[in-house]
Amino acid sequence: MGMSVIISAAVAEDAEQILKLQYLGYQPEAELYGDWAIEPLTQTLESLRTELTEQHVLVARLGEEVVGTVRGHVDAEGIGRIGRLVVHPRMQRHGLGGRLLDALERRLVEDGCPVTAYRLFTGHRSLGNLRLYARQGYRQTTVEQVSGRLSFVHLEKSVATPLAATA
Repeated sequence: MGMSVIISAAVAEDAEQILKLQYLGYQPEAELYGDWAIEPLTQTLESLRTELTEQHVLVARLGEEVVGTVRGHVDAEGIGRIGRLVVHPRMQRHGLGGRLLDALERRLVEDGCPVTAYRLFTGHRSLGNLRLYARQGYRQTTVEQVSGRLSFVHLEKSVATPLAATA
């Protein structure tokens, strides 16, 4: 019998698994851009532990193994800032990235701060990421030239506002 993937809030004890997954998941990105010094590959365990206390960090678990993660927060302008979506390579293309995004979006709204939109970014050559975000309702807003080899594509998704009840 197979196990189900469960999405939940990360706890401090998840930090090492998250960091290892992040390192594994960002290897193809580093190779794609020829840059092995990208922040997800150089982040320290201590800095990740700090993020666990300052942001919403979700993990997807298959049994005891963390096979996906995403993090985010709501800024002062009511924008849900989403980052570091990572799914274990063997678990990709099965909808887990979309499930993690949906779960984080819900968590940010449930946090009590008014959220007007969600924003995230990815590299311009990261076509799989761009397709995922488009399927999830994100639309390109700007492209930021970072270096000769890298541009960040910034994307945004409006928050659906519930319709007023009619009498």
